[in-house]
Amino acid sequence: MDKLVPKDRREEIALFRASIVGSLARRHFDHGELREALRELSKQRFRAPGSDATRCYSVPTLERWYYAYREHGLAALAPKARKDKGRARDLTDEQRGLLLDIRREHRSASVPLILRTLVAEGRIDGGEISEPTVRRLFAEHGLDRIGLRDGATDGRLRLRWQADRVGALWHGDVCHGPSIIVGGVTKPLRIHALLDDCSRYVVAIEAHHSEREVDMLGLFVRALRIHGAPDALYLDNGATYRGDVLRIGCERLGVTLLHAKPYDAPARGKMERFWRTLRQGCLDFLGKDLSLHDVQVRLLAFLDQHYHRAPHGGLFGRTPRAEFETGNAAREHDHLTEEQLKRALTIRERRRVRRDNTLSIRGTDYETGQGFLAGRLVTVAYSFLDGVDDPPVVEHEGKQLSLFPVDPVKNARRKRRARVEKSGNVIPFDPAGALLAKAVGRKPRGEEER
Repeated sequence: MDKLVPKDRREEIALFRASIVGSLARRHFDHGELREALRELSKQRFRAPGSDATRCYSVPTLERWYYAYREHGLAALAPKARKDKGRARDLTDEQRGLLLDIRREHRSASVPLILRTLVAEGRIDGGEISEPTVRRLFAEHGLDRIGLRDGATDGRLRLRWQADRVGALWHGDVCHGPSIIVGGVTKPLRIHALLDDCSRYVVAIEAHHSEREVDMLGLFVRALRIHGAPDALYLDNGATYRGDVLRIGCERLGVTLLHAKPYDAPARGKMERFWRTLRQGCLDFLGKDLSLHDVQVRLLAFLDQHYHRAPHGGLFGRTPRAEFETGNAAREHDHLTEEQLKRALTIRERRRVRRDNTLSIRGTDYETGQGFLAGRLVTVAYSFLDGVDDPPVVEHEGKQLSLFPVDPVKNARRKRRARVEKSGNVIPFDPAGALLAKAVGRKPRGEEER
């Protein structure tokens, strides 16, 4: 059963005073008996709330409490607040207005910084205003300091929110796990995950050694194949998640890409709360001698056997799995085909073809079948998707020219074709002879032929 406690310090003191004079207020006294009872009561010692020592109270004080309690009840025994409470009596009206204006405009500035700056500018004298006085002034007006990294520096009200349906918004983020030892080498552990906002269901999670855009993009693609596309993807503001591939891919798929405000961790509270749960239930107990595969299967087991099955406070006791399955069944969406994903994630880059008709794409050397492309800048198109067997192509004048992996041994036996086909007619062309004819006064070849 919950305890019933005083609502504030004033009520606590009123209850203490009532415990002293309350019994007297309920008794009937003949003439002179009340005075005698108060005199006896003044000889007793009482311990006031929050005090370490006991004390006696005078007859006039007890008499005042007695009549106030008998006529107006408990509220009359509460101490009266100062009429100038919070007014910072050491401050003038001009100083009070100046300090409040500065704090409203600069919520991250500390009290020492404000006072130090005002003294340096000559607007107040050093030691004229104390720091506790200014802090009381700010507290009275609800102008507590808000650090830059705490977000909401513009004073906006922060509210609890969530998406209205499953698939409306996915959160994406990375968690730094404990380092693991692979082959005697210590390597970092990065956990990438995507979480559905409405149901708190983790639609994808993977363990990596790196924190790159390509890692998040690969995770996103694998989640798209299973669950279809969300309306929006909400990522961190870091450079890792602001690349063109991710941005253009989301636009082609009709997914709105959102980025969190810098230094505003509470705005991504659902993801941060999941990371805390994952650390406490899994990551903190992994050990060192594990491979990425070992970590991955433990992550999936934690989700399947615990997180997705456990009642979630943000869902009012419902489980993420039940909420996701119910919402996903009612969700109207089409699963993306491999062709749609391929078109959306086709990457185009400008590359220069080497003189031997080769160029490198993602660490692999390819060669063209067209000699006229040697030395030229060309547009190379290839799909980001993993497992796609289609080789990259060169897009040239509206045509797609195939590229093939280089086989140096086979090329040693191939017959070379001329880069430019020669015409069958023999046309005389002698630059030095034309100059010699002009020097000796001979007629040009063209005039002789005419």
